[in-house]
Order: sequence, then C-alpha cells, then structure tokens
Amino acid sequence: MGGLTTMLTYLLMAGGAASALLVVLVIYGNALDSRADEEIYLNKTEEKMMACEQPALISKMNRLSRVIIVVAVIAGVFLLASAGVWVWIGLKSF
Repeated sequence: MGGLTTMLTYLLMAGGAASALLVVLVIYGNALDSRADEEIYLNKTEEKMMACEQPALISKMNRLSRVIIVVAVIAGVFLLASAGVWVWIGLKSF
C-alpha cells in the first residue's frame, strides 16, 4: 500500500505543477491577447513602424496556444492517472 500512496503523491504533485504552469500560460496569453485587441490611432509614419509588431504578436500567440494545449493535456493525464490510483487504493482497501 505504501508504494501506491507514494505514487499517488507524485502524480498529484506533477498534476498540480502542470496545472499551475497552465494557469500562468493562460494569464500570459490573455495579456498578449489584450495587447493585440488594443485600437490605436496612428498617423502614417507610426503605422508603418507599428505594422511589424502585429504579425510577430500573432505568431507568438499561435505558438503559445499550441503550448497551452499540450500542457493542458499533460495536466489532464496526470490528474486522471492520480484519480485512477486513488480509486485503485480505495478498492484494494475493501
């Protein structure tokens, strides 16, 4: 029984760490998204200078969305595995 509870502890810690990383990435993505949604009124010279920033911001957001999906899947797998071990421990104790 001691090995299973140790494994459950490690799974819960890994799932918690992945979930915390996911929260940080989502907050960062929302900060980028709010910057992309800003409406700025520029003259022609400023518009040409700022035009290169928008595609870079969009590509950064696309890469971040892929990372968020991967981390969310990893966190889900860890939490489902820990739920499975928790149920297994409960069934073994009967």
